[in-house]
Amino acid sequence: MSVLADSRSDSPSVAAGYAGAVVTVLIWAAWVLATRHTASTSLGTVDIGLIRYGIPALVLAPVWLRTGLLPRGVPRATLAIMVAGSGFLFFQVTAGALQATPAGPAGILLGGSMPLATALIGMALFGERPDRMRLLGLGAIVAGVAILLGGSIRESGMTLAGLLLLPVGAVLWASFTHAFRRSGLSALQGTAVIAVWSFLAHLPLAALFGVSLHRAPLAELLPQVASQGLLSGLVATFAYGTAIRALGGSQAAAFTAITPVLATVGGGYVLGEPVGLFAVAAALVVGVGVALSTGVLSKR
Repeated sequence: MSVLADSRSDSPSVAAGYAGAVVTVLIWAAWVLATRHTASTSLGTVDIGLIRYGIPALVLAPVWLRTGLLPRGVPRATLAIMVAGSGFLFFQVTAGALQATPAGPAGILLGGSMPLATALIGMALFGERPDRMRLLGLGAIVAGVAILLGGSIRESGMTLAGLLLLPVGAVLWASFTHAFRRSGLSALQGTAVIAVWSFLAHLPLAALFGVSLHRAPLAELLPQVASQGLLSGLVATFAYGTAIRALGGSQAAAFTAITPVLATVGGGYVLGEPVGLFAVAAALVVGVGVALSTGVLSKR
């Protein structure tokens, strides 16, 4: 029996989908801060990538050994988009930008662009037609991101790397969102396969550029093991997969717009980056936008 057939019988409930989305954005906000923090350590993006995908690949070895590296019933192109969109390519693009860009504006541009990119891809390629309430919600998210981004450029400094790379990361993640929804894989299966392929993709990078893991002190390694490997690589990927299967791609992605607010506030309190009235105003606007985008007030 194929993976596609196996996974159709255990679709998560809507409540589980909302729970998965909330867990995801909380972990992602911490991930933005943790990845930004690596700029002041001896760890590079290849080191962090090995941690992020190596740990879930090891923990979920029984899953991907059972499904295989090329699960039956999943088109190769779909699998490739999933691995690139939330795995090694997405990570290297966004981690490189985060190491050069303050957490606040980076989280704003990345997290705010994700739901917009997901909605646009859904409408352009898959015929999705959001109702007026959801469109209004997307508009509010865009407005909130504009408020935050405008304030952050003046206050904390968006970099050229951030402006160029973070929107690319958002499109990659949006592509993964739609590909995973159509893959037929369960959240656990998707997490396992993405992790092992992304870990394998990092091995040539490690051989080419070298690693610093063996030289890094435990004080630098342990926080990354927890935030990257366990929370981001394992828990958040599974939680987001659950949200996609329960709510649909565009609705699940709408929750990612909460990440910029959390990352901005966290950047101020944890990393000492400036937080002003823009963050407060944007938090209210984005919060309304997320609520509308999830369909809470929609007729259908």
